[in-house]
Amino acid sequence: MNKFSYELFIALRYLRAKRKQVFISLITLISIIGVAIGVMALILVLGVMTGFTDDLREKILGTNSHIVINKYFSGIKDHESKIADLNKVQNVYASTPFIISTVMLSSGSRVSPVILHGVDISTAPDVIDIKKSIIEGDLMLLQNPISFDNSTKHPGIIIGKELSEILGIGTGSPVTVISPTGLISPAGMIPGWKKFMVAGIFESGMYEYDTGMAYISLSDAQKFVKMPEEVGGIWLKVNDIYRTEKVVADIRNLLGPEYQVRDWKEMHKNLYAALKLEKTAMFIILILIIIVAAFSIVATLIMMVNDKNREIAILKSMGAKSSSIMRIFMLQGLIIGLSGTVIGLVGGCSLAFLQNNFHIISLSKDVYYIPNLTIKINSWDLFFVAFIAILISFIATLYPSRQAANLEPAEALRYE
Repeated sequence: MNKFSYELFIALRYLRAKRKQVFISLITLISIIGVAIGVMALILVLGVMTGFTDDLREKILGTNSHIVINKYFSGIKDHESKIADLNKVQNVYASTPFIISTVMLSSGSRVSPVILHGVDISTAPDVIDIKKSIIEGDLMLLQNPISFDNSTKHPGIIIGKELSEILGIGTGSPVTVISPTGLISPAGMIPGWKKFMVAGIFESGMYEYDTGMAYISLSDAQKFVKMPEEVGGIWLKVNDIYRTEKVVADIRNLLGPEYQVRDWKEMHKNLYAALKLEKTAMFIILILIIIVAAFSIVATLIMMVNDKNREIAILKSMGAKSSSIMRIFMLQGLIIGLSGTVIGLVGGCSLAFLQNNFHIISLSKDVYYIPNLTIKINSWDLFFVAFIAILISFIATLYPSRQAANLEPAEALRYE
């Protein structure tokens, strides 16, 4: 039996319960359970935060593009040639022109502010998930004027599900789009307005988008905002959303300083920074559970050292070094911490699996934008949580192990 084997053998033997050590064994069990609960809570909370962030990012990027290009102080006139050049940039998947205008939608006595998006029907679905989000009607209906009274034809508009409920309208209903900028008359500024017909209803899953966004065709938007030869900007979709910085730099070099180029990280940096801060704060708070369990490990080892004074003295008298005695009790603490960590990891992953597959916890769609709580656990979180738990358990063994190593055999055996 080599040196490490006998140290491990003694450490395991000391952890076995005897009749007079029932209390110590109970504290040991509590320590294992404490570490397991801490690890499980950390895994689940980090998984919930990761799942929430991923779902939020998926919905935001499904409605918005990965990169937005605008021209300072004016629209983009030669957008077709610009799009052709942009599609040649490495990592660019697709691009489409757009026009955005803040308007009011009116139906009867109901009015609601809306961000109106004029989109190219042929290329927009390659950049944003507009087709996937439509639950009623069809995007292609925006191509041609639609008749809702068998005589007059009006251009189509697609609105959000929540907005349709606010205005009390559905597919086939007329709606008036009012622009705050209009014509100047002797009586002052007269807002511009135009009749549209609801050609479809979309549901993005984000309440802010479903109540405050609407889509019309790019040509109708150009006529409405009086930009017949221009577009407001260009949306881009990239192959890898986590490597947009290089694409942004290449586009800035291509287009020059008169163009503003922003990626999704820059446009939503406040939101993601807040989510990251919240995840970090929750991690620090839940680490305290493992630290509390570590105090139980300290108490267990201190009681074990006091109970094993005679055995420690005999081992030292037989030639065992202080470093070996120290390692015996450090191994005890590490076994407790490792056992709790493994149980916590298995428990956390099992609960995450049950939630993701059987939806034990459901959320109200009236309050949350997702129907079920999603727990996404990645390998990095598992490794980091396990490392932290074992490290805290190791630190908890240092003081009791040193006390055992410093025990004098003659002092321990004096009253034996």
